[in-house]
Amino acid sequence: MGKGGENSCPAGMTAEKQLVHKVDEVYKRLIKLESLCPSKVVNNLFTQLVLLCTPVSSIDVQKLSEAEQEMRSKLICLCGKAEGLLESHYSAILGQFPDPMEHLASFPYYNNYKKLARLEFGMMIDNGVPVPEHLAFVGSGPLPLTSLVLAMEHMPSTRFHNYDLDPVANAVAARLVAARPELSRRMAFHTCNVMDAAGQLADYEVVFLAALVGMDRRGKAEVIRHLAENMAPGAFLLLRTAHGARGFLYPVVDVDDLHGFHVISVVHPTDEVINSVILARKC
Repeated sequence: MGKGGENSCPAGMTAEKQLVHKVDEVYKRLIKLESLCPSKVVNNLFTQLVLLCTPVSSIDVQKLSEAEQEMRSKLICLCGKAEGLLESHYSAILGQFPDPMEHLASFPYYNNYKKLARLEFGMMIDNGVPVPEHLAFVGSGPLPLTSLVLAMEHMPSTRFHNYDLDPVANAVAARLVAARPELSRRMAFHTCNVMDAAGQLADYEVVFLAALVGMDRRGKAEVIRHLAENMAPGAFLLLRTAHGARGFLYPVVDVDDLHGFHVISVVHPTDEVINSVILARKC
């Protein structure tokens, strides 16, 4: 990749092939790094990747060649790892303040999370979904920004149940809200694989499924099937997916994979909000 992110593409390539070529060049640079912890080099490479993938594109990542699909799958895993490290880094920084909630805007993508949470809440309201008493967020991580933004700005009385596999992530996240007792009382953190959660899933009127829970189509389908088997009839699922070239950054969910759910709405943002969102109701 040349200076300023300019790639040299073989002559005669279609626009879609040029895009895949450029993404592959960034991928090849990422896999050579010793660490994906936040740094100038890491940040620059992921910025290049996001700039490549966020413009509206007609590419269907499900139709890539086998080799391209393998690269995409590995790239999504790298993106997920880097995202987790970035959140852990900023969660540790925020935890040093007396009231971390006053400093959430220091996270580089805070405004993106605010826009995404506003979009998701708007989808609920526009489609007649009642504000829930109990909401589960599956895949909350060490910096549960969606739950925090929804709790503080959109759902002032809802109790949030945050699920994550990592006990350290949950402990760090719980400390972030400890300075605000009213908020802390509404934030529960469960160290649990959602595939091991069954009976409690029926307690939530709304379940959010993070984009990186289920890193490929098969894994995502298994999670969705488990939710369909255990959520209460009539409960609502909001799940994050990706559209077009953004499918190089996050797994893509096909609405045909939502067996046991009735799809109500699908929104594909075209701005800096990367994730698409599907709203569905448990049959």
